[in-house]
This record gives sequence, C-alpha cells and structure tokens, in this order.
Amino acid sequence: VQLQASGGGLVQAGESLKLSCVASRSLLPLAAMAWYRQAPGKQREFVARWLSGGSTIYAGPVKGRFTISGDDAKSAVYLQMNSLESEDTAVYYCNIDTHSREHWGQGTQVTVSS
Repeated sequence: VQLQASGGGLVQAGESLKLSCVASRSLLPLAAMAWYRQAPGKQREFVARWLSGGSTIYAGPVKGRFTISGDDAKSAVYLQMNSLESEDTAVYYCNIDTHSREHWGQGTQVTVSS
C-alpha cells in the first residue's frame, strides 16, 4: 500500500495550504489517520489526528489554525492549514493506522517565508 501526499508548497506567512493524502487501496477498517511533520534538524512531531468516528486531536502549536479531516471510505486524510507561520516549515507526513499496522506517506514539503 502506498500513501500519496500532496499539496505542499512555498507560501508567505499568513497564507493557507491544504494537504491531501490518499491510499492506493482501501485500508478499511481504520483506527485513525494523522499528520506529522519534521523540520530541518528536528525530530518528527505530531500535528493532528482524526479518529474513526470523526473526533480530532491537535498539537498545541497548530490548534485553532489547522483542521484535519478524513474520509475513511476513500482512506484519505486532509489537513487545512491557515495562518501559516515560519515555524510551520517542515516536511509533512501522513499516517494511517489500521489497528494492525501503521502506514506512512512519503512526505510533502511546506515552506513558509516570513
């Protein structure tokens, strides 16, 4: 199974981007889908999680600015990022948890210029 992430790019501070991640085949039943990010020289960190059933969890730095959504029928997860800051610059990775294992996408670069 491959997870194809897209939507990254170069934007200015204050602008928005929407990331998408779709699995190459259905991964039902899903436990959760999530986004992580890794900035240069830093460890990968949690950004947001969408739980099957629709509840969501956010890391503190993105709460109120980012919105995660999921479509379990499509095995797809999205991340709407508003009011981007230079600190959001990182490679963003999607993650899909199917109860038995986790799948990772290849990453998409987000660069925010101040």
